[in-house]
Amino acid sequence: MEKLILDQTFKGENYTATRLPRAEYENCIFEGCDFSKGYLDSQTFLECEFTDCNLSNANIVNTTFKEVTFSHCKLMGLAFHTCNSFLMNFSFVDCNLSFSVFTDLKLIGQLFKACKLEEADFSDCDLSTAKFMDCNLQRTVFSRTNLQKADFSTASNFSIDPENNTIKGAIFSRDTLEGLLQKYKLKILE
Repeated sequence: MEKLILDQTFKGENYTATRLPRAEYENCIFEGCDFSKGYLDSQTFLECEFTDCNLSNANIVNTTFKEVTFSHCKLMGLAFHTCNSFLMNFSFVDCNLSFSVFTDLKLIGQLFKACKLEEADFSDCDLSTAKFMDCNLQRTVFSRTNLQKADFSTASNFSIDPENNTIKGAIFSRDTLEGLLQKYKLKILE
């Protein structure tokens, strides 16, 4: 039986060398903690908040994130596709998720707000009704991705191949339509 840790706040902790004790964390707050290159594998986080934390390149194999909020966090290079996908649910606000991998995940209605997602990989994902609000999607990979009704109206720097993705009902702004046409090497004039 996994240890249960409820309603605790962890502030300014460094878990890069010493791992976070293995447990089920419920309704906990992690503020200003450093997990970079650390081990968060096989952990369970339920209704937790991570604020101003660095989780870059952490091991998250078999980790459960259910109703978890990440705000102002560095999450570079995370292999989200290795997490426990059962009941997976999180939101990201003002986070750096560059080089993170989300392949094969069901992220229906996923919220990314003011995030940097450079070179992230969403291949074979279901991102229907997802929102990419004010996100930088430079060199982000969308391949065989379900983007039906996804909102890219305030996203920037994306390149999405309409022939290789399902984009029916997706929302784009007039200013960013060239992100759907890049593969055709067209010259678009103002």
